[in-house]
Amino acid sequence: MNRSQSTTETQCTVGTQTDSMQGQVPRLSKVNLFTIMSLWMETFPSDEPDENKAQIKKTGLVVVANMKIIDLHCSSRALHAGQVAVIKHGSRLKDCDLYFSRKPCSTCLKMIVNAGVNRISYWPADPEMSLEQEVSNHSNGDAKLDAKAVERLKSNSRAHVCVLLQPLACNIVQFVEETSLKCDFIQNILRKYPDFSTALFYDYRQEKIKEYEALFLISDNEKHKEILRLMGLENLCENPYFINLRQNMKELVLILSTVASSVPNCYDFGFYLSDNSIESDIPPYHSISQDITRHCIIQARLLAYRSEDHKIGVGAVIWAERSSNTTDCDGTGSMYFLGCGYNAFPVGSEYADFPNMDDKQKDREIRKFRYIIHAEQNALTFRSREIKPDEKSMIFVTKCPCDECVPLIKGAGIKQVYAGDVDIGKKKADISYLRFAELKGVSKYAWQQNSHCAH
Repeated sequence: MNRSQSTTETQCTVGTQTDSMQGQVPRLSKVNLFTIMSLWMETFPSDEPDENKAQIKKTGLVVVANMKIIDLHCSSRALHAGQVAVIKHGSRLKDCDLYFSRKPCSTCLKMIVNAGVNRISYWPADPEMSLEQEVSNHSNGDAKLDAKAVERLKSNSRAHVCVLLQPLACNIVQFVEETSLKCDFIQNILRKYPDFSTALFYDYRQEKIKEYEALFLISDNEKHKEILRLMGLENLCENPYFINLRQNMKELVLILSTVASSVPNCYDFGFYLSDNSIESDIPPYHSISQDITRHCIIQARLLAYRSEDHKIGVGAVIWAERSSNTTDCDGTGSMYFLGCGYNAFPVGSEYADFPNMDDKQKDREIRKFRYIIHAEQNALTFRSREIKPDEKSMIFVTKCPCDECVPLIKGAGIKQVYAGDVDIGKKKADISYLRFAELKGVSKYAWQQNSHCAH
């Protein structure tokens, strides 16, 4: 695709909502979900020192096939995210779409283009080979030379290299804010600390907004325009395109900050073993760190905003951990992605094909529960790898698994469940949550206060 084709596509995708909204609640488009997930992967917790922070920026990557997430990656100390993807997938990247949290450098771009990818989308701020410092110093260093090489590779590539940011659905920012306050994790804190005010949530959210805006946005408009020009996005430097681009970027960062704030690091709350999970038949797998647990459960919460259930969105993500003596190239260390999903109607159906009434309706025939595919079920169905019985696999789900999903989780061989626990032991008309508490042989981690730190 030549350069003029690329810039035209960028201009159109920034200004057009191509993934139409369905249902009675606002939803994230798939494109924006993949974009936000790539940003979030950039923040994956790591103990590795960032030796090249000034020049090479850590980058998150979402690999998509047939509009479904098949892998999540981030840079490691030794390898860039694009290099990790090539090592992991090789020629299987053919016809995939890649969503980067930064425009990949020439080293990565030439490899992923050569693998035959269909499309490479990137977040239009400071690229992986950072330009921000060079623009400030008006120098002509390696980053500018790399940007020129990237443009030449893009111009001669069959892959579409572009920016894909879509306008958010009307009222979705307010919807995400309200549902974040009502989610299981905030509600559990409120049950123990009734004085936990919404002001504390907003204070925590404001901290996250500052943190992520500093990471993902360029505060100075003119500097941002100069970086866009160096990246071959001159068409986005003119208004109204530039104003719309900045607004779309700020709103996506706001949504990410709000969702991240719904699993706050306060009052010593975290994911700890449930009382009924301490059993002799559970394999002696150690729990993962609280930072990684929070990161994964927030991934699940982001997925929930694609839900087709007009009453409540649920998201689930499955990860596994390699044996301790195995090293890996990915920035996620020993952790690797297996699958993810959200609650939705069967693939290929239209939203209006099935009943949408909830359990408050008297007529049981028109209720939705018999038709909705649960988040855990979609995550298991569309997983990209098999679950190995000799490795620790774990599912992170935004709500307690219901009786329909519990036997699937056990049958799939998942070793650990991390979930909200507000509904454990309850029966709500057509949906029951009784079997989760009775689940044997699986470690259950609930969002609760650390008993050793309670005050």
